[in-house]
Amino acid sequence: MIYTDVLVIGSGISGLSYALKVAQQRPEAKITIVTKADNEESNTKYAQGGVAVVTDFKKDSFDKHIEDTLRAGDGLCKREVVEIVVKEGPERIQEIVNWGANFDKNDSQSYDLGREGGHTENRVVHHKDVTGAEIERALLEALSSLENTELLNHHYVIDLITEHHIPGESFDKYNLNCYGAYVLDIKTQEIKKMSAKITLMATGGCGHVYKNTTNPIIATGDGIGLAHRAKAKISHMQFIQFHPTAFYSNRSGQLSLISEAVRGFGAKLRTASGEPFMHKYDEREELASRDIVARAIDSEMKLLGDDYVCLDCRHLDKEAFLEHFPNIYQQCKDAGFDMFTDLIPVVPASHYLCGGIDVDLYGQSSIKNMFAVGECTNTGLHGANRLASNSLLEALVFAHRAAIKTVERLTEDDFHYNNLHRIPEWDAEGLTVNDEMVLLSYLRKQLQSLMSDLVGIVRSNERLKMALRKEDEIYRAVKDIYKFSILSPQLSELRNIASVAYLIISQSIEETENRGAFYNKDLDKNA
Repeated sequence: MIYTDVLVIGSGISGLSYALKVAQQRPEAKITIVTKADNEESNTKYAQGGVAVVTDFKKDSFDKHIEDTLRAGDGLCKREVVEIVVKEGPERIQEIVNWGANFDKNDSQSYDLGREGGHTENRVVHHKDVTGAEIERALLEALSSLENTELLNHHYVIDLITEHHIPGESFDKYNLNCYGAYVLDIKTQEIKKMSAKITLMATGGCGHVYKNTTNPIIATGDGIGLAHRAKAKISHMQFIQFHPTAFYSNRSGQLSLISEAVRGFGAKLRTASGEPFMHKYDEREELASRDIVARAIDSEMKLLGDDYVCLDCRHLDKEAFLEHFPNIYQQCKDAGFDMFTDLIPVVPASHYLCGGIDVDLYGQSSIKNMFAVGECTNTGLHGANRLASNSLLEALVFAHRAAIKTVERLTEDDFHYNNLHRIPEWDAEGLTVNDEMVLLSYLRKQLQSLMSDLVGIVRSNERLKMALRKEDEIYRAVKDIYKFSILSPQLSELRNIASVAYLIISQSIEETENRGAFYNKDLDKNA
């Protein structure tokens, strides 16, 4: 068994900022961070727009940011959480600046603030169009100087260790403890038993439960799958936010994101034939919230039979645009499109999960000693629909609050050490290596297709019922393979994607009204 004081699962902004704070405040504690890919590979890395935070108190205010967040969340945000995140935000931003993150400034040396859909003021701090990558760089650099942290890449978490894994242990499923996790070292193929006093889930989102997503390939809902099997409370999974403008491709997988900040800068949406259409759906047009813009695009594509709509940047100031969005311009150029002479084909793609593992105001889940932060959680901030660029802010604020509570908990002596010796090694006896990767690939594609076709931007009662039946067939097939196979990352990811799909479908069926990112046409009174 590998012992550590704190086990952090995930190396994005949530996991790294949490680990940094705990390590600094408790230098005698050992903090181990595991990530299934390279250190810097996370959803954070691909965040383009920036961090929504009030810094200009002459034009902006906490009240404005709070109201914008509540409006976007369509009545389901927890106001107390919204106020905490918005009001604690400026201090958290200053901390990552102190850690070395750089944000763009204007000639007067104040932040060059961007604006995105749903915001009534310019309040998005950014580093050109690669804000997430800049934050990730700064956090990794700050962590590298600390002697009590260890970052293990290419380590995949198979299961959380709770009372379920202790032979003969009687337990109440509503009063479980987390003792760490079983972790697969991908390079050696060894499954390690890692014991921890505190475990933090910071695994990001689940974009690859769908055919097309803006998320990196690692975003397979692992944390939610792990938490679901451990019987944690999980909610609001029906609220999947689709980014309105991913660069169109006829291939499945990760699509390049064209930041909402581009529309905030003045870009216009048009049909494939060049006609404007957003005025038909919302008076804010391109600056409406993401759920409205995504549904508008979906509606136009279905009405016209087109595979995409277009983003028009041809009228924008080229020099200023290139200063703000050099990487977005280059990625379009590499694909054969010049943003100043061509209409850019775009399509909505799975982007952000607004629900997840239920946590309290300090990131504590329903399982004792298991905290969760970031996109894999349901804090109550986003409600039915996330306000653009609120996600990185939520990650920083809740990582800070979870770190505070973790430092407190590490002084307590109630971690059930008497149970640790009873946790068995991972049993792979009698299992065989599954050499049918084509079968895993087939099942994954089937699952992604049914989610995209039946549980996408617009849903219906019949589609959801069909999706539940088909998901159950795939789940049973995955379960059979799991029973007889030595674990691999591919099988584990498929297992987690199946769990996430089930949660999205079942909670969509339970939803009784259209709100925010959730839309069932059978619930629309005006349909």
